[in-house]
Amino acid sequence: MKSREVHLTENFVGEIKPDYFEIEEVEIAEPKEGEVQVENEWLSVDPYMRGRMTGVKTYVEPFEPGKPMEGGAVGRVVKSKSDRYAEGDYVFSMYGWREAWTAPAKGLMKVDADLLPPQTYLGIAGMPGLTAYVGLKRIIDLKEGETLWMSAGAGAVGTSGIQFAKAMGAKVIATAGGKEKCDLCRELGADAAVDYKATDNLAKAIRQAARDIGSSGIDAYYENVGGDHLQAALDVLKQYGRIAACGMIARYNDDRSVPGPSNLVQIVAKSLKMQGFIVMDHIDLNEAFVKDLSGWMMAGKVTSKETIYEGIEKMPDAFIGLFTGENVGKMLVKV
Repeated sequence: MKSREVHLTENFVGEIKPDYFEIEEVEIAEPKEGEVQVENEWLSVDPYMRGRMTGVKTYVEPFEPGKPMEGGAVGRVVKSKSDRYAEGDYVFSMYGWREAWTAPAKGLMKVDADLLPPQTYLGIAGMPGLTAYVGLKRIIDLKEGETLWMSAGAGAVGTSGIQFAKAMGAKVIATAGGKEKCDLCRELGADAAVDYKATDNLAKAIRQAARDIGSSGIDAYYENVGGDHLQAALDVLKQYGRIAACGMIARYNDDRSVPGPSNLVQIVAKSLKMQGFIVMDHIDLNEAFVKDLSGWMMAGKVTSKETIYEGIEKMPDAFIGLFTGENVGKMLVKV
């Protein structure tokens, strides 16, 4: 069986270019005892993958040029020599960036494609959804009646976080780039949406949005962006405000060090609490997440938003699109 897969041509810093990716056709081995062969149907691209392209080890190993990259994927078992999975089962794996693969069944996760569409397990029911949940539930400890500022509100984590925060009884101010994305944030339940591209004073715009929705101010900030967003958040957060930092996409393509916010003293002056986190360090919350998400979806409080590219050859375009604002909701590639 043949499969196409995406390789990195070289490690790099700075702007992402299509030349950094190449597609190779390879032969897929027949499964041995304890292995399965899977044809991927849905592939995920996520901002964290950018750090793995620099060649520097962070909390995960970097991608190695000339070898297939990794990422979340949902596919269907087409051949099985494992008693864990039967042909036709859908599984979640980290064997993304490729059309098909053969590997040990250990480490895979069966997903119920009858309960939810398969691609949902890469979005609101998968890592982005769990990331939003962990940030709100454990890091921020969001309370009913509080006001949350959700940055990157139209992204995969943002669209999940807006809906989860509303389901938890909070008021939500979202920021996003452009009218279409702000409209989406409101559609998902945000009490206000601020177009950061349309203002030269983000802190002032957030304060006005809080007044417009009858809020006394910002109790918590969900950090997906960094840069001017973090600077503004430090200014607008109330005393004892909390920040959950899961990403800073505005900084991922920097080719040199950039000074941080000039107002970091606000952390001390306001007794702010800021904590970064990696979602896999909080996997113990997954059971509670599934229970809450199921209840919210059954109650019609939560829905899934996706941007879909088609074909393995579109993987680089989809990934680059994350950094140019092309995605609304979860960015996916349908194989």
